[in-house]
Amino acid sequence: MSFNFIVLYSMTIFIASIIPGPSMLLALTHGMQYGVRKTVSSALGNVSVTLLQASISIAGLGTILIASETIFHVIKWVGAAYLIFMGIRIFCSSNMTFSSGNPGFSAKSNSGKKMFLRAAVVTAGNPKAIVFFTAIFPQFIDPNSAYLSQSLILLGIGALIAFACFMIYAMGGQKIISLFSKTNIARFINKIIGGTFIGAGIGLAASNK
Repeated sequence: MSFNFIVLYSMTIFIASIIPGPSMLLALTHGMQYGVRKTVSSALGNVSVTLLQASISIAGLGTILIASETIFHVIKWVGAAYLIFMGIRIFCSSNMTFSSGNPGFSAKSNSGKKMFLRAAVVTAGNPKAIVFFTAIFPQFIDPNSAYLSQSLILLGIGALIAFACFMIYAMGGQKIISLFSKTNIARFINKIIGGTFIGAGIGLAASNK
């Protein structure tokens, strides 16, 4: 695997990862609610499932999943339902207040385990990631070189980029709070976030394969 291929692969994964989607929306939300440091737990949940999805694709199981309309749609509908559920919960919650000492909401403390699982479920609920990995990996695998070592390199780079993109959104969320914490917009942020999650869930459910 040449250096040029690694650079091209890294750029492809970064562009695909940084595009706003359910996982990045969750990263932004957790950055707003809990700050960057606590959002590391969410990022690890996202990366863990991303690695699993990528491994499934590399193992060739992604092709089987894509071919199975039933499995694909079950995963998609479960993911969409969870996003809508989260959106309704956030939308209907009482207005969150800001902590004077910290950028971010002074919400009830959330354990790292809960944040990890929440991110993992949101990431797993988007089967299109498996479609993407299944399509992209063969383009960067050299059939004349060791398959396992190449796969590990691609997985490692993908994990680092996924983590970085998640944390970029988390930092953006924390910054948003610091900018709007003293404005009237703050009172409606939970409505905006909840509505966006609901919209993301509906969009995922309505999307074609």
